[in-house]
Amino acid sequence: MGKKNKKEAEAPPKDVFDPLAVESKKAATVVLMLESPEDEILIKGCEALYKFAEKCDENKAMMLELGALPSLLRLITSEDKTVRRNATMTLGVMSQNAEVRRAMRKSDCIPNIIKLLAPEEETLVHEFASLCVSSMANEYSSKMQIMEQDGLDPLITLLSDADPDVQKNTIEAVSLLLQDFQSRAAIRELHGLEPLLELLKSEYPLIQELSLRSLELCTQDGENREALREVEGLERLVDFIGTKEYEELHVHALLVLSNCLEDVESMELIQSTGGLEKLLAFAAESTLPDVQMHAAKAMARAAKNSENCKIFHEQEGEKTLIALLDSESPPSVQAGAAQALATMAESAVCRLSIADFDGIGPLVKLLNSNNGDVAESASLALANLTTSQASNCVEVCEYNGIESLINLLSNQRETAQANAAVVLTNLATDEILRNEIQSKGVVGALIRPLQSSNTTVQAKAALALAGYVCDADTRNQLRGLGGLSPLLKLLQSGNDDVRRAASWAIFVCANDAIIATELCKLGGLDILREIQQSSTRQNSFSDAALNRLLDNTLPAKYSQMGFLGPSDIIADGFYDAGKIRPESKFLTLEELSNRDVDQKRPVLLVNCGSSKSPPATPAPTLQSETDLLKPESSSRTQLASKPSKSAVKGKRESKKDREEREQRERMEAERLAEQAALLAQQPSEFEAPTDSKLEDYVSDVITNIAPLTTTREQVIQMAKFVSEKMGGAIERGQLPNFSYELSISQLKYELKSNVIPIGMIEKGIHYHRALLFKALCDRIGVASSLVRGDYNRAWNEVMLTDENDSAENPKFPPKSYLVDLIHEPGRLMRTDSSDAVNYQKI
Repeated sequence: MGKKNKKEAEAPPKDVFDPLAVESKKAATVVLMLESPEDEILIKGCEALYKFAEKCDENKAMMLELGALPSLLRLITSEDKTVRRNATMTLGVMSQNAEVRRAMRKSDCIPNIIKLLAPEEETLVHEFASLCVSSMANEYSSKMQIMEQDGLDPLITLLSDADPDVQKNTIEAVSLLLQDFQSRAAIRELHGLEPLLELLKSEYPLIQELSLRSLELCTQDGENREALREVEGLERLVDFIGTKEYEELHVHALLVLSNCLEDVESMELIQSTGGLEKLLAFAAESTLPDVQMHAAKAMARAAKNSENCKIFHEQEGEKTLIALLDSESPPSVQAGAAQALATMAESAVCRLSIADFDGIGPLVKLLNSNNGDVAESASLALANLTTSQASNCVEVCEYNGIESLINLLSNQRETAQANAAVVLTNLATDEILRNEIQSKGVVGALIRPLQSSNTTVQAKAALALAGYVCDADTRNQLRGLGGLSPLLKLLQSGNDDVRRAASWAIFVCANDAIIATELCKLGGLDILREIQQSSTRQNSFSDAALNRLLDNTLPAKYSQMGFLGPSDIIADGFYDAGKIRPESKFLTLEELSNRDVDQKRPVLLVNCGSSKSPPATPAPTLQSETDLLKPESSSRTQLASKPSKSAVKGKRESKKDREEREQRERMEAERLAEQAALLAQQPSEFEAPTDSKLEDYVSDVITNIAPLTTTREQVIQMAKFVSEKMGGAIERGQLPNFSYELSISQLKYELKSNVIPIGMIEKGIHYHRALLFKALCDRIGVASSLVRGDYNRAWNEVMLTDENDSAENPKFPPKSYLVDLIHEPGRLMRTDSSDAVNYQKI
């Protein structure tokens, strides 16, 4: 039998590749597979790369180096849904790397990514496409491109997606886009506020937090706040804050409310719905310090609007804030509450209510806090509370706030220094309080902030100083403690407020002749003259300071202006050093006395003996501790008829209060002892040589001329008296032969000084006689002026009424006459006459 043959198997077509199962262990191989035309390979390759990229950030960077990005950007536009999905997932994970995002920005891929947010795409595509948009939105240029491609619209649509991952990525992208103000207007136009509010109901805290952050950014726009009110957003936020389980997110909700409450309409709405009352109760009852702090800050921000402040006042918001000042509250809460009270205290009504609710005591205690923010906020609150409110000023003192405020002047926080200076300025408006504060060494304590580099501190300290150097003792203390130099230095500040404040302080200080002289010695006159000549730095305060300085330093006034009017009374210590040049420095009598004898014009001194001199300025001192403890010297007993509020609160002093009181007393004693030591080191005052002859002259005119019945007779007799004492009358044309220079030189040689007492001059010409005439007239109350001319000329002018009253020559008003002291002593010449003009010239 023949062998039976098997049926041969059908061979595959020759043009078909046999399937090949490949197991790749290298990412580079899989990246190459992304170029495959087969969807199955693309699907598996993208899936493998997604898992690889998800493991760590280094893997994402490696895939970028391997060139996966261009292929993935191409595949997200694939017609195959699965390929498109897997490629989007991989791209979304990779986009979390900064280098990948930089490469994506260069590839202009955002339009294709935004297309993946379309409603017809799968949920996974939405999730990772929104993740990609969220990652790209970290950079400003990408934000702009997303907005230009209308990317916000599909994102808002996806906020309502049921998938929480889609919601999370989408709200994060929206939050980043809202950092740009243009996006805030766009979200309102696209009706995106409602979806954001709906996400507050999410069961995922992260989504709720991102939603609140987005709302915080949205509500920075006024029109968005209005739109939020229309969709009942305020009510939802208040309800959210009132929900205990959301307490970790309450801070973010308060930030949104803080923005909303800037509008009066929002305040009125939340008040009408009872939400404001809930908010205040929530702030007081919350156990989370951050929540209380942000609640206080929200109130502070809202209260900046006067209408909002009124609404808070109607709801007794001050009570809530005062409760937050409790000593057991964390410093952040205390600082926030004090800041809010400071804002509300800008209203006069609130100042009274805060005091009525016993808010001043806790604020005074906070001045001693070791936390800089707390002390700064408390001092600001007290600064506003004591503005134009005398009762509050008294209450600050009743709570022992003076010592704390003075200590705050040396605080490291410059704002706290400025605030303390403002409070002290306000307290100085009450004379009783001012006396008590002066006794605690406030003048010396204010010198340090004068030397601050902060212009606000400088200005506030200078104003405070002006409030306390209003009597001779405190001005003398300021001089003794070296406070005049830093005050004058502030005049050269480039800040207008500092210059004005310093000018005002100098205006007050210059009330005393001795202080005015010291200011001139330190160069104050030169600085003020320089300011007066400046078109940009000159102001009315500096002009007033200059005039006051000159009025109380008559030697400087006469030297600079060449004129002393009837109100400029020459007293002991006046000297005439001659006309000063604009570029020269005015020298004090002590400086002139220390110069070597020269051939120049002598310095004429007016200084009677001790019996005719006013009492000398006492050495600068501070009140002794014994004086401070005397009941009659303590102004505390006069502050008010009611007892101290600190005593009313409890009869027994707690251990903590006792320690604080002892610390205050110790610091006060140390400060006063330090200032007393400085004052004790001051050198003795310069004593000008006395003039016994001038004293005799004064006695003579008081006895013989003062009793005369008319001013005209007094002037005539005074002129004759002066001429007789100065060498008698000199005939016209004989003045060059009147050798007065020799006698002057002899006096300078005998005294070994360029300073010559006016009474010792027996031969004098115009400027000698005119000065003596003015000095003697001032002693008996005869009004006269002293005018300096050129070439050693000087003359006196008086205002006299005519003896005969007629229509042609009426008695009033009085007319100006020039007094002849040289040729015909006692002759009176009308100042506009030719004789008077000739008298004034050579």
